[in-house]
Amino acid sequence: MLRFVADVSAVCAWCFDDERTTASEALLARLPESELCVPALFLWELANVLLMAEQRGRISAADRSQFLALVGQLDPAIDPADPSVVWHDVLSLAAQHRLTSYDATYLELAMRAGLPLASRDNALIEAARSCGLALLAC
Repeated sequence: MLRFVADVSAVCAWCFDDERTTASEALLARLPESELCVPALFLWELANVLLMAEQRGRISAADRSQFLALVGQLDPAIDPADPSVVWHDVLSLAAQHRLTSYDATYLELAMRAGLPLASRDNALIEAARSCGLALLAC
């Protein structure tokens, strides 16, 4: 079974037609026999992206609901780590790699869990490479 960490940029490729790629569709097709691992921040970040897309007319309320249902079916494994324990490492990674603390949260989880990372964020991809993490095309 494939276990991996994905940030919102990777997951949103499954929502927005103009962001879909062959690689993102291939990763989506593998999800039934995979485990998508995310920090708790993922849910809030995804909600924000979808709400902003809806407010800008990029998607409809029905599209948002449909995508949230898909994410619910994927049943992402929410990292149980206490944020008060990992935030020092997150801050250190953010400073070291010039990332937002949000992006560093995904990097920290992938490093701690020893899992590959799926992202479309260039700065996060570069940081993951410099940390020796495996990357999944999306």
